Amino acid sequence: MDYKIIGEPMPVVTCELAAGESMITERGSMVWMTPNMKMETKAGGLGKALGRMLSGESLFQNIYTAQSGAGMIAFASSFPGAIRAIEVTPDHPIVCQKSAFLAATSGVELSIFFQKKIGAGFFGGEGFIMQKVSGSGIVFLEIDGSAVEYELAAGQQLIVDTGNLAMMDETCKMDIQTVKGVKNVLFGGEGLFNTVVTGPGKVTLQTMPMSNFVSTIAAQIPSKN
Repeated sequence: MDYKIIGEPMPVVTCELAAGESMITERGSMVWMTPNMKMETKAGGLGKALGRMLSGESLFQNIYTAQSGAGMIAFASSFPGAIRAIEVTPDHPIVCQKSAFLAATSGVELSIFFQKKIGAGFFGGEGFIMQKVSGSGIVFLEIDGSAVEYELAAGQQLIVDTGNLAMMDETCKMDIQTVKGVKNVLFGGEGLFNTVVTGPGKVTLQTMPMSNFVSTIAAQIPSKN
């Protein structure tokens, strides 16, 4: 499979498939394709389907397969930002925010990832459940806004505002840190908690989480009397 990511801030990834090759995606992600791409909707087993639903994805997935020769299919981002292509191997799974999954080659599996510390789950900004991408292949993930990447050494930490953590290697750990000082909490505008990510591993941050974007737009809408 060959691919090309085109355009920002509303990117699309076009995938060139050989005969018999397949792509897995969430419903509504496909934007155009050649006529020989066959679609099949599957749940992939009740346990896996429920796991995807709990992690922010739909219950069913669409599988597109090139038949009778090479085929092309394109998937578009649902929000202004970036698309990142990540190679996943059995010894290199990744953890990402809910609803980040866009599409993947066959052999990639999507499941739920539970934060080991409940505090990190409830207050860390991404919820108790995140997505785990494992298996073998290439996965395309959506990033809200621009993507900024850091490689953390063992024990090295990065403090991240709530919701700005897009993805990280599974070798990284995530926890929460309370903002110190009453005045900082009440008047600092940064909320009560920050997310703390500890290496080793790669961390990808996003500059404009969808929740922040929605809050900014909502604040500008006049309220009805």
